[in-house]
Amino acid sequence: MAIATVNPATGETLRTFEALTSEEIEKRLVRAEEAYREHRLTSFADRSRLLRRAAELLEEDTPEIARTMTLEMGKTVGSARAEAAKCVKAMRWYADRAESLLADEHPKQADVEDSGAARARVVYRPLGPVLAVMPWNFPLWQVIRFAAPALMAGNVGLLKHASNVPQTALYLESLFRRAGYPEGCFQTLLVGSGAIEGILRDPRVVAATLTGSEPAGRSVASVAGDEIKKTVLELGGSDPYLVLPSADVERAAKTAVTARVQNNGQSCIAAKRFIVHTEVYDVFTQRFTEAMRALRVGDPMDDTTEVGPLSSERGRSDLAELVDDAVERGAAVLCGGGRPEGYEDRGWFYAPTVLTGVDATMRVHREEAFGPVATVYRVAGLDEAVELANDTSFGLSSNVWTRDRHDIDRCVRDLEAGGVFVNGMTASHPALPFGGVKRSGYGRELAAEGIREFCNVTTVWEAD
Repeated sequence: MAIATVNPATGETLRTFEALTSEEIEKRLVRAEEAYREHRLTSFADRSRLLRRAAELLEEDTPEIARTMTLEMGKTVGSARAEAAKCVKAMRWYADRAESLLADEHPKQADVEDSGAARARVVYRPLGPVLAVMPWNFPLWQVIRFAAPALMAGNVGLLKHASNVPQTALYLESLFRRAGYPEGCFQTLLVGSGAIEGILRDPRVVAATLTGSEPAGRSVASVAGDEIKKTVLELGGSDPYLVLPSADVERAAKTAVTARVQNNGQSCIAAKRFIVHTEVYDVFTQRFTEAMRALRVGDPMDDTTEVGPLSSERGRSDLAELVDDAVERGAAVLCGGGRPEGYEDRGWFYAPTVLTGVDATMRVHREEAFGPVATVYRVAGLDEAVELANDTSFGLSSNVWTRDRHDIDRCVRDLEAGGVFVNGMTASHPALPFGGVKRSGYGRELAAEGIREFCNVTTVWEAD
């Protein structure tokens, strides 16, 4: 993929960029190593001051960077502004709490007395330069949720961003430099995917984090495993959304629309498979379909637009192939199912779509639909709902709508996912660990777990 800004609403190429040469990559690796030697020795107070300044600048820059994100990947400008605000919140959260999250831990002397230690403690120390391979769908948030804790822990960052959001990637480097971070603490590497292996194998790079597709995760994990380097992976998702008999069906249907089409449907944690008990299936499906059909599709720069274009022509064609395959195999289209009216020959739009009658023979049942396409299933009971929810290679998050405590407890116990959100939609928050199981990846971001992922958890044993 060329490193370029291409407007998804029009297909127009706005700017192109040259990839870094091997010599330029080497200079950045030297800077990262040098910066780490100094940054690791800074105080939490100094790190907090820098991160707080970056948050202030991002807050000031929000109108401009929101427009850039919308131009590069097509998210509605309102959601782009909200993404920037979420980043500001996370940066301040870690600036306030990193020191306590990484404070030395002192086990009770009674618990370690037979170890021979007069004193023992656990210390969290930084690792070094970390490579972040990030996707285009949340081009600010995905980076900040790595960068904020990593920098507060004393690490430095090297960002290989998706090739279709180069201006956002460059903005992120400039943001940290303008905030006062020394050169080399956070650098953007404008390179293609072919350069990742060489960078990751470099001994100066100590670890990697990746948010992206399953094939990309497998590739990075393979190289890192060969080099015995730590990785955190957040990959795809096909999150179930269970609606059970005691649910507030009207609220569940309204929330389901937002849960499915957030970020134009291009979110790993978007609800994608709606598993509905037969007692409430008809009313839920009617309300959900009506609301999906009524969504306003259009120019993402217009504040009244609810669904913008997909990020690329390839993304739209991949989504259309999943829908077409399902229809050919007998699925019913309740709304959508193609390009929306008025956008048949411009931009990379796809109409909000609801499919029923989906079964295991269809690709959409197994593959992640990365766009505003929902599949709705009818089930006879909780056992069938849980079995269907787990019938996927993914395990990122899940949603459950019920007022029944037994149903809640059963779903928390048995759903194979990194999160269970009850009577609400999945969302990430700085205070809550985020990540998945199965082929949705491993490791956690955010909260205490996230900042400790790239720390050397050091045991300190002292005798008298």
